[in-house]
Amino acid sequence: MDKAIILTAGLLATADAKTAHGLIRESERFLITGVIDTKHAGMDAGIVLDGKHRNIPVFPSVEDALLTGAQYCIIGVATTGGRFPDFMLQMVKTAIENGLSIVNGLHDYLSERPDISELARLHHVQLTDIRKPRKFADLHFWTGEILHLKTPVVAIMGTDCALGKRTTTRLLMKSCSDAGLDTQMIYTGQTGWLQGGKYGFIFDSTLNDFVSGELEHAILTCHAETSPQIIFIEGQSALRNPSGPCGAEFLLSGCARHVILVHSPKREFFDKEPHFGKIPSLETEMELIGLYGSKVIALALNTEDCTTDEMESYRNAYEEKFGIPVLLPIQEGCDRMIPALKSLLK
Repeated sequence: MDKAIILTAGLLATADAKTAHGLIRESERFLITGVIDTKHAGMDAGIVLDGKHRNIPVFPSVEDALLTGAQYCIIGVATTGGRFPDFMLQMVKTAIENGLSIVNGLHDYLSERPDISELARLHHVQLTDIRKPRKFADLHFWTGEILHLKTPVVAIMGTDCALGKRTTTRLLMKSCSDAGLDTQMIYTGQTGWLQGGKYGFIFDSTLNDFVSGELEHAILTCHAETSPQIIFIEGQSALRNPSGPCGAEFLLSGCARHVILVHSPKREFFDKEPHFGKIPSLETEMELIGLYGSKVIALALNTEDCTTDEMESYRNAYEEKFGIPVLLPIQEGCDRMIPALKSLLK
């Protein structure tokens, strides 16, 4: 794998750095050799993230991080609206001037900034804007062929954005591998690609007419090439998040008849913004999913702002109320899900 450093520039410990968080946990595409973040310089990035040492040092500057021998600098933030933070631009220029190619997952394309593009040309490095839409000729329209697929498709959806849907999906894959289950993941965001995902597409960079077709194509290609026992779909946003409602495509176009629903018990408002409105109850979310013809087979809890006792209390209450497994993915992994997944194969 190519070596890469991640640029977070002071945002490492915030939700805006969820791209960095995913790469710190794992990546099969890049070997992460360091993070650039002035607020946490001198620490291990894993310790900052979740208290687990991962031998990924945090550096105060691009120049210090060059000692790791990286060839790439990855923009590790996912800002609201995908705008490129102006305060990061000088760091990007410094990285280019020191021979680093840039990988950018924001909607704000660096390759379309004349000064950045010219600087990259002068220093013979690449600018990769991974959220650039695919060419029209490469897009697929929904065909209905997926309706004949027999392999169980499980969507990992959420009641809001930034809850850990992708992380939960990756942890489910690990638990399945440990249990001898052959599974594959359909990535739908830029971080999924950065982590090495082979099958998928970037949902919010795809023309609306082709979202269903790209999803179907990814699932069918994955099935044809790997014949997995179960296919997981990484969810995006939430069915009723007004700033970006998403999820019906997974249930209808992707034929995900089973859902693992990620929920934060203490989060009250969509995107933590009161003016966006309150997050509806789990009961109505599960009922809505049922109206699409799918079934919630488990909950996964994002335990932000919860004590250890509260985590267990919420889990016990939900398991008693809904009669389905309730996972604590970050704390325990997803091994508790294996019996329910195996039952899908019978």
